[in-house]
Amino acid sequence: MEQKHHFLKRQEVLDFLMEMDKTDFSCQYDHEKHSYFFDNGSDEFQLRLPITIKISPEGIVSESEVKYLMLLVQTGSASIGVFQGEKCLEHKVFTAYMVRKKQGVSQIKHLKTKGKSRAGSRVRLAKTLLFFEDINERLTRHFKENEFDRIAFSCSKILMPYLFGSKVTTPFERKDERIYKIPKHLHQPNFEVMLGMQRFLNKGELIYDAKSFPEVESSLNHL
Repeated sequence: MEQKHHFLKRQEVLDFLMEMDKTDFSCQYDHEKHSYFFDNGSDEFQLRLPITIKISPEGIVSESEVKYLMLLVQTGSASIGVFQGEKCLEHKVFTAYMVRKKQGVSQIKHLKTKGKSRAGSRVRLAKTLLFFEDINERLTRHFKENEFDRIAFSCSKILMPYLFGSKVTTPFERKDERIYKIPKHLHQPNFEVMLGMQRFLNKGELIYDAKSFPEVESSLNHL
């Protein structure tokens, strides 16, 4: 099986869904992955929807505009953005000195492998904790001022306990049903990286095997 990845604009996604309505494929919406999975009885293919498309509990495409928060966190940097439809309403980039100069290892990783360390390391750890407090303070303000449909989220696993265990409480739970884990590798999250991730999320993505689903190829030719 050789999977293909084909990216679609928002209107093309809607047109494609109309084409699929004419087929006999079974279809199921996965809220966590914000994707439709189509099945022909032996194989399936996935249509990841643009984040700008909202699906109602009945599986119907809603005309209301999606408002979402994007949170990208890696060692030493983070980006937070507020988006409505395809517009970026507000953004903020955070940085922190969390890396040991010679070894290039984050202070958190060092503590997990080496235990307690010296004064310089304690300074880096203090800045790390402040880094997550600053992030959660900004998040708290955004959640007070907005009603979000989704939370587009990417965070290194090793940093998750620090985000959700900060002195400043994260304004959503780890298992909040609005969380959409971004299915794409993340580089250090500056503003340009966040906008690149926004462009990715604004597109739909078909993931399919052309031999198993010639109907998909045919439908794409008609878009």
